[in-house]
Amino acid sequence: MQTELTKQLNITYPIIQAPMFLVSNVAMVTEAMKAGIAGCIPALNYRTLDELREALQQLKANKVEGGAFGFNLIVNKSNLKYKGQLEVICEEGCDFIITSLGSPEETIRQAKKAGIRVYCDVVDLKFAKKVEGLGADAAIAVNNEAGGHRGNLTPEELIKSLSENLSIPVISAGGVGCKADIDKMLGYGAEGVSVGSPFIASIEAGVTDEYKQACVDYGADDIIMTERISGTPCTVINTPYVQKIGTKATWIENLLNKNRKLKKWVKMIRFSIGMKATEKAAKKATYKTVWVAGPSIEHTKEILPVKAIVQKLIS
Repeated sequence: MQTELTKQLNITYPIIQAPMFLVSNVAMVTEAMKAGIAGCIPALNYRTLDELREALQQLKANKVEGGAFGFNLIVNKSNLKYKGQLEVICEEGCDFIITSLGSPEETIRQAKKAGIRVYCDVVDLKFAKKVEGLGADAAIAVNNEAGGHRGNLTPEELIKSLSENLSIPVISAGGVGCKADIDKMLGYGAEGVSVGSPFIASIEAGVTDEYKQACVDYGADDIIMTERISGTPCTVINTPYVQKIGTKATWIENLLNKNRKLKKWVKMIRFSIGMKATEKAAKKATYKTVWVAGPSIEHTKEILPVKAIVQKLIS
């Protein structure tokens, strides 16, 4: 399974354990590296820069041959910690950074100086060409089967569009829950895959057993889109609580979103409220079950160690 991604990161298999808000942690990524893949953590999973620095140092100490680790940065104005996070990551060093929800220009410039590769989330060819021009090392093709914030195009449409028009590697994100899915994405022209939802139900994941078990009990048909978390459509498990609160923005949010000056602040407030709700659901028992996941939980049948989940993906 040697591809451009395995060559860039010196990993055994062309798989990135995707960064998942609240879920990903040092233990998960350490086990991912031991299993021969790359692992990634959202920088926002750490409340302070000191905690982020400590995680970087732990992962460097845990690094093994055949594995790699990186961090995900939200690079738009909603992330007030962005510049400090980027500075700490570049100071400590890692194998790669994944950028999301904004322009990666500054991240690419600073990361290149530190010898860190940068992979950029994209949902279409237009933005992919932009990040290629800025010097990205690969484009992460976020398709309409991804968990969390997803794209609009099918895996086949998006991967073929990017691989045929870019000179940098394409990594597919979304719709991978088993080996057959990986083979399909590579067949479309991807050089690797980013896999998130199957790892929620891992022993090492930093979320409640209820959240993990939900990924076992529910399937692809139970994944729906909601605007009630970040202000941007996001996939969640269709629990009774989600059905109760609804999935659409409130009438006042829709009204305020039409005002160009207020739109940014409305989105920031919605993001803050939504993230607190998902954090409560992920970290402690509650009836307010807002659990983010993608349709690839269809293949999740039990809670397993990360190592066993990787084995299911490659064999």
